[in-house]
Amino acid sequence: MNGFHTQIDSPQLGRPLHLWRFGHWGRPVLVIPSAAGFAHEWQAQGMIDALAPFLAAGKIKLYCPESNVAEAWTRKEGDPRWRLQRHALYEKWVVETLVPKINADCNLPADTPMTITGCSLGAMYAALFALRHPRVFDWALCMSGRYEVRHFLDGYSDGDVYFHNPLAFVPNLGGAALDHVCRNTFLTLVCGQGKWEEGCIEETLALADLCRHKGIPHERDIWGHDVRHDWEWWKRQAKYHFAKRFGT
Repeated sequence: MNGFHTQIDSPQLGRPLHLWRFGHWGRPVLVIPSAAGFAHEWQAQGMIDALAPFLAAGKIKLYCPESNVAEAWTRKEGDPRWRLQRHALYEKWVVETLVPKINADCNLPADTPMTITGCSLGAMYAALFALRHPRVFDWALCMSGRYEVRHFLDGYSDGDVYFHNPLAFVPNLGGAALDHVCRNTFLTLVCGQGKWEEGCIEETLALADLCRHKGIPHERDIWGHDVRHDWEWWKRQAKYHFAKRFGT
């Protein structure tokens, strides 16, 4: 399926970021890439083709931006505090710049909530953004995610890390903040139990347990021991959950 490519300015990061759009009509879905960080990742990995029936039927429009995952999480040379700051600036770009542009492209009010999804590190972004901005993202489809971010910061932790670490801040959510999450968003937490899912399965179960304990709307969807941490299975999981959500 053909897509439309553009670049979106980012005053937060000081450079334009690549964006691919697929589909002509439907629910906007923000796709965060995995550790590669490339805007074209879902197209290159066959995810767009897998979801083509939903796109052709006008059920969804996919928006696939690049990320700065290398600056923030996968490159270990920088100061952890600087790396987390770069992540926070990317989050500001998504919420303050990209989301309103997506809604405008869909002829929707700027504050209309949308779906967010991702695989592997992209799933961590999806869960984190939905939990931190539940009025912006009312459904997060998270496949094979890691939700303990200190793994990527060599164990470094401070107040800023805490508020960007789902397995740290969710246990302490309460009052108006918890009510805000419970009223406005839903997390679908998916993971296999096969090859290369080590760490992901444990953290998926841990986040699902926290959501259950806190009353956060969610679904825990654990696939079998043959289900690997790879694109072939993520294609199947995405098709399954988009069909449940939007119909076939």
